Amino acid sequence: MKTFFLLIITLFMYACGGSSTSSKEKDEHSYAKIIIDDSFKKLFKTSIDTYQSQFPKAKFIPFYDSEDKAIEGLMNDKKIKTIVISRELSKREIFLLKKKDIEVRSNKIATDGIALIVHPSNPDSVFTVNELKNIFLGKKDKWKNGCKIQVVFDKPYSANFNYLKKLCNGGPIEKVVTALKSNEEVIDFIKENPNSIGVIGVNWISDQHDFDTKYFLKGIRVASVGKDKKTGFFQPYAGVLYTHEYPLTRDIWMINYANRSSINSSFINFMLREPGQLLVQQSSLVPANSPIRLIEIRTE
Repeated sequence: MKTFFLLIITLFMYACGGSSTSSKEKDEHSYAKIIIDDSFKKLFKTSIDTYQSQFPKAKFIPFYDSEDKAIEGLMNDKKIKTIVISRELSKREIFLLKKKDIEVRSNKIATDGIALIVHPSNPDSVFTVNELKNIFLGKKDKWKNGCKIQVVFDKPYSANFNYLKKLCNGGPIEKVVTALKSNEEVIDFIKENPNSIGVIGVNWISDQHDFDTKYFLKGIRVASVGKDKKTGFFQPYAGVLYTHEYPLTRDIWMINYANRSSINSSFINFMLREPGQLLVQQSSLVPANSPIRLIEIRTE
């Protein structure tokens, strides 16, 4: 007997500020810089395009970089007032910003996760968390066919890398995993290298109605992951991201200290309210501000 969960999401207007651009904002701000971890590029490229189609005078300069670079920009570059990363700021980071008289606001907009991809010819595509830890730490370095495992991810100190590091309790994964330049490059690498395993953000492959996603999924296999062999194995669909049955889940946070009348803040309100949360849902991720109902369907 198999059990399936449907994620039923009812979107509502988030009761926090407006998403329209104020006249003051239009007059005083021609663009807004924002650093977004590359894991979330697909979601935010669509979101920024949609926002700008509604508010044509609101212009963005998005930089898709690593999580650590985003935080560094927020701490040290006065032109960077908004970032998108996979966690809230640490107490120390908040303390250092307060010393500069900067008060940040943190908003969770979605739950997503880490996706593991392999070549379709690879005989291994089901892993427990402990098996993954052993691979990332180099304790297991060969596939079932005897070939050496190569692990690739997007870029140094990205949200993906930081997640693996935390998963392995800070162990020396740098000796095993190899950084490329983007999540898209990881996908292309896996298509050409059958003995590799790729680490990407779920939103790169979650929206299976998207043309680019269909292209990305050709020539790769999405691995199934379980907490252990008893609890079962899951691919990163929205329902099991929400229930955390898929163990490699994380959140998407927008960190901001721009003026509340700024383009930056207006865009964050857009993402927290119905339009942005609908885009999250359409990307097959879990919206942060929507009532959710799970329907269990059993089949013989």
